[in-house]
Amino acid sequence: MAAPSLPPRANKPPPPPVPRSTKPNLPKRFPAIKKKRCLLWDWTCTDEKNGVPWAMDKIDFQYVSSVCNWNAWTPPELKDRVPFRPMVRTEGQLEGWEWTAISETKEPIIHFFNEPERIPIAAEKAADIWMERMVPLQTKGKKVSSPGCASDPGGEAWLDKFMSLTSSHPPDFLNLHYYGPDGNGAIAYLEKLHSKYPGLPVIVSEIACISRDIGQVHAFTKRLVNWMDETDWIFEYAFFGCMPKPADEFVSPQAQLMNEDGSFTALMKKLMIEQPMT
Repeated sequence: MAAPSLPPRANKPPPPPVPRSTKPNLPKRFPAIKKKRCLLWDWTCTDEKNGVPWAMDKIDFQYVSSVCNWNAWTPPELKDRVPFRPMVRTEGQLEGWEWTAISETKEPIIHFFNEPERIPIAAEKAADIWMERMVPLQTKGKKVSSPGCASDPGGEAWLDKFMSLTSSHPPDFLNLHYYGPDGNGAIAYLEKLHSKYPGLPVIVSEIACISRDIGQVHAFTKRLVNWMDETDWIFEYAFFGCMPKPADEFVSPQAQLMNEDGSFTALMKKLMIEQPMT
């Protein structure tokens, strides 16, 4: 007896098994890492005789966007792990080997003048130097920040004058500094300056709490880190600073990121490994 014929659909071979996904089961809202934290690595860390260049190898770079040492030369211990931010700190970097290093740098971003109102350099002279030296670097594809001025009335007035004089060829970033005891005050200042120049992303190239109370220092740092990480017009920020000995008596010892032996403070460790900071 002949076997009964099967319906046409049954004559088709079964579909191949669907392979299981090899992708990890990540949370649906897995947060993206934000790399905005510039490491202020003082030149004294690199010093061959008394420095701690080996400490660079202890850095966790997962949230570090760049390194700056207020100079034209790159710390050799950086080893190209992240971009370097060369700086024309004063007029001294406009001559000789330092200017050669600046003008021929492979790095994409250059900082221009550090608190020039305190050197002092007149805003008019700085604007002339900008047009003569920095604008040609922009035409070569480099991005150059405005001078980084102090957050006092004198610094703000100097910056406003400079920005007015260079409005035909403006900087690529608004470079700001802030030192104070209160996180809300810091945010208010940054928002005020951003509202003046809303078209420019902001680099906060120096910031720190000046309170001597460790709890207040940690609260300030946590507040600013988390706010700046989530603020889209903040391009990059740098807490002051990694150095074996305090630069002066202005910034709080509690805000130091490095101990005298080259080890990192608890505050630095949190900056390296926490996002958001707790």
